[in-house]
Amino acid sequence: MARTTVAVRGARMGRVVVLLAAVAAAAQAGGEELAVSVTAGDKPLRGAPVRAVIEGAATQAALYAEGRPIPVQLRPAGGRTEVLWIVDQLRAGGRRTYRLVTGDAGRAPAGQGVAVEQRGGSVEVRIDGQLFARYDATTGPNKPYFHPLYGPGGRLMVRKYPLETVPTETHDHPHHRGLWFTHGEVNGHDFWSEGPNAGRTVCRGFEALEGGPVMGGFRSRTDWLAKDGTRVAEDVRQVRVWRLPECRILDFEVTVRATEGPLVFQDTKEGSFGIRLPDTMRVKGGDGRILTSRGDRDAAAWGKRAEWVDYWGTVEGAVMGVAILDHPDNPRHPTYWHVRDYGLFAANPFGVHDFVPGQPKGTGDLTVPAGGTVTFRYRVLLHPGAAAEAGVADAWAAYAAPPRVEVRRLAASARDSWREHALDVWR
Repeated sequence: MARTTVAVRGARMGRVVVLLAAVAAAAQAGGEELAVSVTAGDKPLRGAPVRAVIEGAATQAALYAEGRPIPVQLRPAGGRTEVLWIVDQLRAGGRRTYRLVTGDAGRAPAGQGVAVEQRGGSVEVRIDGQLFARYDATTGPNKPYFHPLYGPGGRLMVRKYPLETVPTETHDHPHHRGLWFTHGEVNGHDFWSEGPNAGRTVCRGFEALEGGPVMGGFRSRTDWLAKDGTRVAEDVRQVRVWRLPECRILDFEVTVRATEGPLVFQDTKEGSFGIRLPDTMRVKGGDGRILTSRGDRDAAAWGKRAEWVDYWGTVEGAVMGVAILDHPDNPRHPTYWHVRDYGLFAANPFGVHDFVPGQPKGTGDLTVPAGGTVTFRYRVLLHPGAAAEAGVADAWAAYAAPPRVEVRRLAASARDSWREHALDVWR
């Protein structure tokens, strides 16, 4: 192999040394170098989670873009390896090629990344050492929920009540706890409300927890119980939290199984994947705004269908927003939205007779056959600024149609050429 000698000055030298050390370590450890190219669609990529799958069971790797180290995370994928990272600031139609070096320790600095820890019957998620969310599976009368849930800058993005009674907050709807998934009529049982006649969704346990420099999350199993304790159904929930430079992303996936016979999600507005926002973000009584992907605004957004909805307003002195993105594979996509001007914000594909004038009760019923399943996927984007400033439409595009990723193995000549280019970049 040809040796390249150059003079490197100043602070840039450290990056070059790290880069070439990674290449040398990979060669010594029997690793390989791969070129991984990402091509954006017709929208720019701004903090978009991306995945690639490579052959073999790699356990360590480093990722570089023009010589700069990029946080990367590896996950086993049935004899192959899933590679995760974040693509930021790539123009629409643009292409960026990364250098993936396996066999080298591609770890983020100590304390950086997403950490997930079970504490009693709940799970806490931290980003760079700071609490992002707690999935509380113990204190709610009838459901697990995320509370607290913090946005960029450590600002609380959910109402404190009913966990904490604050004189300056509203005290209505005590069942609006943080961020949650339930429904108001399932085989005749009410899982949305609280009280003696309500059903319960009970977390049976956590089956997997993971963390890393790019993503962390957990998988849990939940029983749906009638008020007399008999089981109605069960679900498996998969949560992933992504570490982004400016925003926060929480991906929520739930698969409900009809374990006890046919399961009917009935036609009611009281559902389903919802969040109760801080009072300062309200449209009515605050300075909040609501915008759907179809252009409906504020109170007019209620009951409408849309690919996404963004709700923003002032939180602790700064304009902050929460967007919920409806995955295109979800039943009845684009979903209907039970989004209110007082701070309730929920995706609900079932409440057709409430949302569409003239439709009879039962129009929105969805039946899962005995033993069958139904899956819902949502992305929650917590961001600074209004919808346009945060690029919510771009975030939806990246979620609905992830960018194209191509992986190719580098020949020796290409590796040598790249080493020389890497040194040139940092002169």
